[in-house]
Amino acid sequence: MSSEAPMAGQTVVVTGASAGIGAAAARQLAALGAQLVLVGRNVERTKAIAAETGALPVIADFARLADVRRAAGEIADACPRLDVLLNNAGGLFPGPTTTEDGNELTFQVNHLAPFLLTALLAPQLAEAPRARVVVTSSVTNAFARLDLADLHFTRRRYQSFAAYSASKLANILFARELARRSDPARLTATAVHPGVVVTSFGRDSWFVRTFYSWPLLAIGARLPPGGARPLVAATTRPDPEAVNGAYLHRYTSLRRGLVSGRATDDALARELWEYSATRVGLPG
Repeated sequence: MSSEAPMAGQTVVVTGASAGIGAAAARQLAALGAQLVLVGRNVERTKAIAAETGALPVIADFARLADVRRAAGEIADACPRLDVLLNNAGGLFPGPTTTEDGNELTFQVNHLAPFLLTALLAPQLAEAPRARVVVTSSVTNAFARLDLADLHFTRRRYQSFAAYSASKLANILFARELARRSDPARLTATAVHPGVVVTSFGRDSWFVRTFYSWPLLAIGARLPPGGARPLVAATTRPDPEAVNGAYLHRYTSLRRGLVSGRATDDALARELWEYSATRVGLPG
């Protein structure tokens, strides 16, 4: 492995790769020599980024778990070994929507779909000598109320930001529990907040339009390449065991402050895992 191509010989799956920080991460990883599989919902954009980076495009809409299963099958057929799974796909949606799988849309796209994809690709990750799962979370987890009895807002009044922040806490707990269940010499898992990034993410949400759009540039919000760098750093750092099960605020591991007090709740992480496995039809 040369210093110019530190990811040469490694296969990386990037979800949410058709735009924003997913596309930026794909470009940065390609420049480091990685062989890429790019998963995206938009056919034209995903294929365009794949052509630019020499990647395999896989089209999937995480609002349909059948798409996740099909995508996992395509990836497994093409790649007997995976070194990194970057679970970056996500969204914030403006109103209460139930998917065809019976889940609240934000929770499914942001948590259940990557949970399922990771489980289905476990055999390919097991073939790598030091596999990594990196999950894109958000500082909004600090505001989350993760109610396992009402994750789909059948009892509470729906609020898009509440749904989003709960899903971002779920990302952290997923990485923590995956790390606990895995041999750290073989697989590590880390959740990362990439920073406030101006992209087309959440463009249909009034909250994102108001607080996550161009005004944020004036107070230090980043463009996609800057947001992608912490994700790429997590996939390439030489000591992944040091951040196994951790939540990184860009590059720094956080256990207090801008993170939910429940982010290190191991009992909640186990309960969420078991709930999620049941919800997507997998053994706990």
